[in-house]
Amino acid sequence: MVDQNNIAIKISNLTKSFGQLVAVNDLSLDICKGEIFGFLGPNGAGKTTTINMISGLLSPTNGSIALFNKYFNKNILKTYIGICPQENIIWPKLTCKEQLIFMGNMYGLSGTLLKKRVGELLNWMALEDRQNTIASKLSGGMKRRLNICLALIHDPKILIFDEPEAGLDPQSRILVRNFIKSLVKEKTILLTTHNMDEADRLSNRVAIIDYGKLLLVDSPANLKKTMGECDLLEIDLSIKDKNKIKDIQNKLSKICDNVLIRDNSLIIKSNNLIELISTITALIKKYGAKINTFTLRENTLEDVFIHLTGRKLRQ
Repeated sequence: MVDQNNIAIKISNLTKSFGQLVAVNDLSLDICKGEIFGFLGPNGAGKTTTINMISGLLSPTNGSIALFNKYFNKNILKTYIGICPQENIIWPKLTCKEQLIFMGNMYGLSGTLLKKRVGELLNWMALEDRQNTIASKLSGGMKRRLNICLALIHDPKILIFDEPEAGLDPQSRILVRNFIKSLVKEKTILLTTHNMDEADRLSNRVAIIDYGKLLLVDSPANLKKTMGECDLLEIDLSIKDKNKIKDIQNKLSKICDNVLIRDNSLIIKSNNLIELISTITALIKKYGAKINTFTLRENTLEDVFIHLTGRKLRQ
């Protein structure tokens, strides 16, 4: 149960229709202060429409959105929320420093306070040595990091990141990922991404939506334990006696969801498989078999996502 005093964003029975199309359908969510909340769904699921309503760019057909237990008009909303969109929005002929000063001025910032904020952001995103470089001359990864700085210039309490690691090399991904994690001490972060590994690594909780409806909300760990295509364990055995392997298969089938034989190997699929490993190995040893190799692939957030939304291609 979510503590009502700890809610940063409260979405209640939110609906948005465009003619006959219901893009968001009676969506209710509580996003807590100081958490990274993953907002996942296939293309066309209603994520962008929901974000646009949270940020005041769209008005709901029905329902409500409260920030910190209050309702704000569009002008005040922008001071609470910073948005880093999927597509980089920059001014090509301005330098990195000029971009941030210009954006800061738009939020009413100036003088020493703005100068300090610009320096901090450029330093955090490893762009300090590029502060006087025209944006059109930056690499794709640098532009992405600059876009994150622009979203943070007014020090908002709520940050919305849409595919924050898009176009980044591994080093930049680590930098951005660690930076986002560091922000949760004082900010609430709403993260949308198609990268399930990114969502898994960053999110405290995730919501999966499809066709505008909420399917599930929980921590990535809990979702992987209870949903998806099950963990998979492959065990290569030293014995070649097919009858004995078959006996082992029959015994394991009583405690595991699915046990297959492939040559001298057992392919085991089951939820919470990691908790059964000691029982499985003990049973195999009881039959006098030795284990040559032992390979475990745990259930992934992608497995959960596909399980809930299907394999059919969308947009």
